[in-house]
Amino acid sequence: MRILVINGPNLNMLGQRETEHYGTDTLESIEQALTEKGKPLGCELVFFQSNHEGSIIDFIQDKTKGADGILINPGALTHYGYSLHDALVDSGLPIIEVHLSDIQAREEWRRTSVISDIVIKQISGLKTKSYLLGLEALVEHIRSQKKK
Repeated sequence: MRILVINGPNLNMLGQRETEHYGTDTLESIEQALTEKGKPLGCELVFFQSNHEGSIIDFIQDKTKGADGILINPGALTHYGYSLHDALVDSGLPIIEVHLSDIQAREEWRRTSVISDIVIKQISGLKTKSYLLGLEALVEHIRSQKKK
């Protein structure tokens, strides 16, 4: 099972930025935790991070074929990334949206997700565990769909 793991703007700075919201884990340590979690689940994880919406869209368009699902933390694109929304829809893949912080408990503008209507599930506020639970939920969904 091939899962695209996508991280949006500023997530390359994890471990250094606003640790009260995002925790002290780095993007690399989150990717390592996902890799360890994914092995027994039979997952091949393809990681990508960019600070540029167009680069993320290019990645989705280039890598959708052969992928089974998308685990995404869109970062700030969560709140205004309509072209990201459209690229995710066009992928035709099941999507789980994750956030390190609880976006519903933060500033008003952070409470809106322009992709929440197209995802299977949104998991937020659990730091790195959001990603791990997101991967589990995505794998479970993909397996359940294959049984049909």
